[in-house]
Amino acid sequence: MRLVVIGHGMVGQRLLEELANQGAPHDITVFCGEPSLAYDRVRLSQCFEDASAAELALADADFFDRHGIRVLRHCAAAWIDRAKRCVFTADGQAHPYDRLVFATGSLPFIPPIEGSDQPHCLPYRTLEDVEAIRQSAAGSRSGVVIGGGLLGLEAARALHKLGLDTHVVEFSPQLMAIQLDAAGGRLLCADIEALGIHVHTSRMTAAIGRGLRSRYRLRFSEGGFLETDMVVFSAGIRPADRLARNCGLVVGERGGVVINDHCQSSDPDIYAIGEVASWRGSTFGLVAPGYDMARACAAHLLGRTEPRFVGGNLSTKLKLLGVEVGSIGDAHGRTADSVSCVFEDALSGVYRKLVVDRAGKRLLGAVLVGDTSAFPMLDQYFSNRLDLPRDPAALIAPAAAQVPALGVDTLPDAAQICSCNNVSKGALRDAIAAGCTGLGDLKARTRAGTTCGGCAPLVKQVLDAELVRLGVAVDDSLCEHFPYNRQALYHLVQVNGIRDFKTLIEHHGTGRGCDICKPTVASILASCWNEYVLSPRHAALQDSNDAYLANLQKDGTYSVVPRIPGGEITPDKLIVIGEVARKYDLYTKITGGQRIDLFGARLEQLPAIWQDLIDAGFESGHAYGKALRTAKSCVGSTWCRYGVQDSVGMAIRLEERYRGLRAPHKIKMAVSGCTRECAEAQSKDVGVIATEKGWNLYVCGNGGMRPRHAELLASDLDDAGLIRAIDRFLMFYIRTAARLQRTAAWRESLEGGLDYLKQVILEDSLGIGDELEAQMRAQVDTYECEWARTLKDPQALRRFRPVINDSRPDEHVIHVRERHQPRPATTAERAAALEGADAGQS
Repeated sequence: MRLVVIGHGMVGQRLLEELANQGAPHDITVFCGEPSLAYDRVRLSQCFEDASAAELALADADFFDRHGIRVLRHCAAAWIDRAKRCVFTADGQAHPYDRLVFATGSLPFIPPIEGSDQPHCLPYRTLEDVEAIRQSAAGSRSGVVIGGGLLGLEAARALHKLGLDTHVVEFSPQLMAIQLDAAGGRLLCADIEALGIHVHTSRMTAAIGRGLRSRYRLRFSEGGFLETDMVVFSAGIRPADRLARNCGLVVGERGGVVINDHCQSSDPDIYAIGEVASWRGSTFGLVAPGYDMARACAAHLLGRTEPRFVGGNLSTKLKLLGVEVGSIGDAHGRTADSVSCVFEDALSGVYRKLVVDRAGKRLLGAVLVGDTSAFPMLDQYFSNRLDLPRDPAALIAPAAAQVPALGVDTLPDAAQICSCNNVSKGALRDAIAAGCTGLGDLKARTRAGTTCGGCAPLVKQVLDAELVRLGVAVDDSLCEHFPYNRQALYHLVQVNGIRDFKTLIEHHGTGRGCDICKPTVASILASCWNEYVLSPRHAALQDSNDAYLANLQKDGTYSVVPRIPGGEITPDKLIVIGEVARKYDLYTKITGGQRIDLFGARLEQLPAIWQDLIDAGFESGHAYGKALRTAKSCVGSTWCRYGVQDSVGMAIRLEERYRGLRAPHKIKMAVSGCTRECAEAQSKDVGVIATEKGWNLYVCGNGGMRPRHAELLASDLDDAGLIRAIDRFLMFYIRTAARLQRTAAWRESLEGGLDYLKQVILEDSLGIGDELEAQMRAQVDTYECEWARTLKDPQALRRFRPVINDSRPDEHVIHVRERHQPRPATTAERAAALEGADAGQS
């Protein structure tokens, strides 16, 4: 069967995967209109934070070759001849089909505003849009986002992160008018304005003209104006149904190809899935319903009648600019005979609302702003139509902790655990019974928790509960050599004063150790006693990076990262880095953490390179270790007209205090001099933001595959109070976190959540505050630059030889560059290449 798929977004890729996994006998051709193959559009905003397109890619490079799928990249379908069953491109090429699937998604809606087609007036929808916005922002001081929905607030977050004075203009009286009620929208607006983003609701932009002080002036229909240097349109989406209309398919009143439960259009040989489809008068802008359509479509293409598409779960939980927001079902209470229960605490910025039926038995909808901790439980009540407790209001009241928890044991097998991939509790149980006893195996087999990741804690609970039910012990041992987890090993080391791996494994383990337990114990020993990691009794425990005090790169060379506290550097030191890079032919890169990386160093060159750097006053930046990496800063009150505190000085103080601190995972910090947040402190493990009264402390944020905003731990701290709180927080994390567990994942696993953390750190509820501070003082007092120590240790320097028993380079070893994986060229190489081109050389 010849199958043509028009569109290669998230939903189109899922259809291909469903067909490939079931061995579909199809001859498949895919039209991909964008230059990039399918990528995770949900995470698009991460591209403003240095995430690459490759990180967002949804298919590995050989997926299409492996399954014989032809992909026409950057090729759009121009028209369809249904009589001839052909799809034509603009240049007249014909692609015949037996079945055709529209997966064209949607297009950004650009309101009919005079002047909206000018330069620096941009949509926000694709990777190309992200790059255009970034380039425009580089030459702008202010930016306006037209649209206050989900995408609009994501766009505003991006502009804010890029350092622009950011405004949001929304036609409705509130933000997120579809997902939130009026009260929830008002609270969200107040929280976002508190972050320094200006919100203008009930405003319709009539025209965009030339500005007096900025590039443009937005004129409003209601009167008044707003000046800005750039405009980003994020006012909603419209189904990309032009091709379907032109070939005569039935479309919905509000657009979209009309489909049945099998995703067939008015032409039974043509299907539509995702945002381009209209099912029973509704279109769906979330990925989970699109994936459900892909499953139904794939089944029907393979001759089955099940599963069918029966509508999608439109529940939404996310963080917008650090504000937690959740919406479930009928958020506005429009269902007949519905009743609402509302809790609002304007002081703490928390709003919760339940919409239930008149009998109080069924949850019809919910709104959560400021605190979404109840979202997973409420979503289970809603999605699985579970009976509510006798007093539903108790679920959102401050005393909600007294309500019996909705445990996984109480959920039926039909309960949907992962809405993105439609994985039920029963499907998880079946996979566990079939041999999936690890979380990774369970995710790989069922896809649960692999898209947005929000259900991962619930998936883990199902796994643990099912293993217990089957009589399988839930083993959290670190590895086969130690019957303890990392936290237990930490306490054994600390309480018994154990200072080496040999003693620990003799008394509390078996065997000789492995690549899991040795680096973990090395980290624990460093956290407790802060001894030199390359001393004879510790050196063999280190992983590939710590073993050589440098990051191993893909080509076998190493990177060198000197510490630059707070990003502050003198001209003389800057010159030294340049001279070292030129001397050893190293590629230089300024990182997102305000450091300078030098790439391409060979193993035997590392001591000489570091000798030059140490002599100039540099020290190890610990980029190779599970330790503090950087404390990023803005310029603060020293230079910035908005700064209220010396953020550079505080960043330097923090970095110099916690340098070398070993932890379960790497730690990143940032200090912003005001609420404009130019140092991006709320995406760091430890984030500090200046206030008029002192410092606000945020903890447990991070970027990566699952970005998480940090949470406010304490407000308006003085310098001493800030240091004390960070000391306690870091040492408590080091004591209790699991192996290779970032602070964000550690926080999510803490029973009691942020409130518990506040009690331990700020109120000293466990009575260990003085002990944690003393441990940190010991770390600070015993700090020594590892490279400075190494250069004084002849035995340690022996490990940096190219050959074990000879310090001379092997003349028979020739260092070459891979043809297809070239090292980035140095400035000298690029200049030589340009000269060669000018001379007509190849």
